[in-house]
Amino acid sequence: MTVLEPGDSGVAHVPVPVVLPEAEAEVQAGRDAGGGPREPVPEGGVLSREHRALSIGIVSVVLLIAFEATAVGTAMPVAARELDGLSLYAFAFSAYFTTSLFGMVFAGQWSDRAGPLASLAAGIGAFAAGLLLAGTAGAMWLFVLGRAVQGLGGGLVIVALYVVVGRAYPERLRPAIMAAFAASWVIPSVVGPLASGAVTEHLGWRWVFVGIPALVVFPLALALPQIRRRASGPAGGAVPAPFDRRRIRLALGISLGAGLLQYAAQAASGEDGRWFALPAGAAGAALLVPAVLGLLPAGTYRAARGLPSVVLLRGVAAGSFIAAESFVPLMLVTQRGLSPTLAGFSLAAGGATWALGSFVQSRPRVEPYRERLMFSGMLLVSAAIAAAPSVLIQSVPVWTVAVAWGFGCFRMGLVISSSSVLMLHLSAPEEAGANSAALQISDGLSNVILLAAGGAAFAALGGGTVTHTAGEVTGSHPAAFAAVFLPMAGVALAGAWVTTRLKESTDGRP
Repeated sequence: MTVLEPGDSGVAHVPVPVVLPEAEAEVQAGRDAGGGPREPVPEGGVLSREHRALSIGIVSVVLLIAFEATAVGTAMPVAARELDGLSLYAFAFSAYFTTSLFGMVFAGQWSDRAGPLASLAAGIGAFAAGLLLAGTAGAMWLFVLGRAVQGLGGGLVIVALYVVVGRAYPERLRPAIMAAFAASWVIPSVVGPLASGAVTEHLGWRWVFVGIPALVVFPLALALPQIRRRASGPAGGAVPAPFDRRRIRLALGISLGAGLLQYAAQAASGEDGRWFALPAGAAGAALLVPAVLGLLPAGTYRAARGLPSVVLLRGVAAGSFIAAESFVPLMLVTQRGLSPTLAGFSLAAGGATWALGSFVQSRPRVEPYRERLMFSGMLLVSAAIAAAPSVLIQSVPVWTVAVAWGFGCFRMGLVISSSSVLMLHLSAPEEAGANSAALQISDGLSNVILLAAGGAAFAALGGGTVTHTAGEVTGSHPAAFAAVFLPMAGVALAGAWVTTRLKESTDGRP
């Protein structure tokens, strides 16, 4: 029996039924009887008996990560204030991100060498340990350390999950499980901030951190036995390859370089330490550039056809959209006078529309048109980002942002999930871990770079002069917000061109 793998050459991007051993035997029996082959029974979906436990388990892991991301962000300002660490507030976010970059690369190596089981288990354990360390911290530096441990676990988990999808699900079911991952963010995006706010107000911010690890038990109990049975060991039963020490060193370089760039951006916008911004930024770039060239597929920077363009598109799409989204609540609070709660709810619908877009790309009828839908998707993402600062004009209804962002999130759900599907399709089984890591590195690194660039432009045009007076937040210049949104719209527009490079060339041209 021949089973199609993500890297099989010459296979068009169309759903292909996988013939199970029982069905294959039935076909052979029909031939032996002289009556011709019988029609094999088609395999069920992601919630069929064969896949149900694994699907619920790994989707629960994503749900846990989504709830943490939305809940912890709400409690973070209170935690930093009580720990007298507002000056280190940004590092509570960047520490998570920089260690997650290393975790992604290490997980790719680990998963390709020994399967995703150990990486996933270790990642969930580190994620929970980081939450407990942050929740019990008595000083801000311990809190930041806890976030760093969390980030390492998050990086290990996300890449391992992609490898599980590549190994345990046939190609026709991968779009559906990616859609389920996206749907896992819907409830946390609405419930997470409200639940976290209530817990922080009535029980204290520490309970937000120490309470989440209790949720780890359920996904572990469901997912790990299934992964051990169906996706453990090196791909294809090959002899495990040794760890690539060069890639590990590059992973350390990309994490440290990203951290230095974040520090440089923060230092450049403040009075203290501004003199150190330039050398810190230069050192960060010196570490980052060779690491990126070594860890991403060859030709990514020039949008070579096939996998390199898929990886590049992931970064362009995620970075431009997330960098712009980070400034939407602040713009609504300072420029239109909305409360923080209402400003946050302006983005709540985006979780549902993002999941809807991911669901649409999972439909078999969409498969032949995937690249064209991604092209139109990036055009509409660019339009949504460009439309957001229109509310700086007082005559424009404030709900314009909610509508624009709902459409933008719908297209982002389609583009992001499709990029994951294409990456697995273009990856050989033994390369799924490394390529999953590359996809996540492109995603995460673009967030750092574009957030740093947007933040620097925002501060340079007076965005950093926000003040709190008489219960109102005022002071940001409208041009500072335009300096963030319009360039990000341009980056997203460039992503539309990258979508024209997703198919591998048939004539050998780059």
